[in-house]
Amino acid sequence: MVGGGCYGTFYASQLAKAKARGKTDYRTVIVVDQNPDCQARRELGEARDREFVVSDWTLFFDEFLQPIRPFAHPPDDYIVPSPHMPHLMFEWVLRRARTRWPNRTISVEPVPGDFPTPYDRRGADDTRYVSFADWICPTHCIEPALCPAIGSPRTWEMADAVHELAERLRAGGRPVSGPALFVCKHQVFGVGMFAADAVRAGDRLVEEAGASHSTEVLIGTISSCHGALNLLTLGRQPSAVSRLQTTDG
Repeated sequence: MVGGGCYGTFYASQLAKAKARGKTDYRTVIVVDQNPDCQARRELGEARDREFVVSDWTLFFDEFLQPIRPFAHPPDDYIVPSPHMPHLMFEWVLRRARTRWPNRTISVEPVPGDFPTPYDRRGADDTRYVSFADWICPTHCIEPALCPAIGSPRTWEMADAVHELAERLRAGGRPVSGPALFVCKHQVFGVGMFAADAVRAGDRLVEEAGASHSTEVLIGTISSCHGALNLLTLGRQPSAVSRLQTTDG
């Protein structure tokens, strides 16, 4: 659970209700917040299946999302994001790439290309925020087949649009790999989440794409209606000669 504020409190409460009613099951809900006296701790408190971790999100995910080790985190762990959190999963993949290739140019570039959404904005950090909604969505919307905001069938799916964007960019000659998508889907009682293993898979995609050549990797955290997209650019691998010259000064 990313954050123990109003959203984290609501989601943790909903999961507890769903479990009590036999609608879901889980080992432990971990609520991560920098505030040791966050709202979720005050209102919900710890329980046998709920714990609180006082940590910066960056530090927490650097440890939690390490590749699976025997008897470490089971592959069915899920991450419940806050609707207003920064693009934490992309930031983790970016840090992993820079750690993996310390002598390689790695940058974040604006995501190019036309996109079929009425909302399309570029953030200060070059994250491209897109949405099929040009209206205010209901709080905690589960994005059903019948859109509650317009009272009509939902005819769009963000994952399809991002895959189509990647295909168009490749057709135009861009060396784009992916996309690596972390897809937040409603699971129970208004709580959306995505698999932690999907984030690790995104990291593996970056590793494989950049193993021997320069490339761009399209990465997104999305739901059916909304998305945050980034383009991770991996420069050419330094040759053995250049690495040796750098080492020798």
